[in-house]
Amino acid sequence: MTVPRCLTIATSDSGGGAGIQADLKAFARLGCHGSSVLVALTAQNSVAVTAVHELPPEFVRAQLDAVFDDIGADAAKTGMLFSATLIETVADYLAAHPVPLVVDPVMVAASGARLLQEDAVSVLVERLLPLATVVTPNLHEACALAGVPYAEDADRRRLAEAIHALGARAVVVTGGHGSEAVDWLYD
Repeated sequence: MTVPRCLTIATSDSGGGAGIQADLKAFARLGCHGSSVLVALTAQNSVAVTAVHELPPEFVRAQLDAVFDDIGADAAKTGMLFSATLIETVADYLAAHPVPLVVDPVMVAASGARLLQEDAVSVLVERLLPLATVVTPNLHEACALAGVPYAEDADRRRLAEAIHALGARAVVVTGGHGSEAVDWLYD
């Protein structure tokens, strides 16, 4: 039996509760071989993100080449990608090396820290969402992507439909940290 190979393309969380650390734990729990491509590093704990260090696009491409040339990937997931430049780098690579892709549009930390630069949102929508098999925004991210003010009682089906209209094939809107998925939309 072959072990599925899952790749996370995201940011390191020094606190271990999110980012590639959390993805690798989830992959292992599901019986997958996890590999990772770092795009940025955070100084982060359970309370706050105090600093973000963006890695050079050339280094991100080198990591992608290293994984795809040897280990390979049966599926990939993106997390916090931080900047337009990094999103373009990842989107260019995945367009040339297609695999089933989960896009988690990480935009804002639970602490309120901005994790996606303002000018990167349009690049995420235009370049990465069309490559995704499924997009998994939490409620805050879904409202931001749909261009509506955040509301705890927002109509998740309408949010999913709005994100689907942006080019996503399938959308799962979740309630946020610790919440169950509350809506699905398939094309």
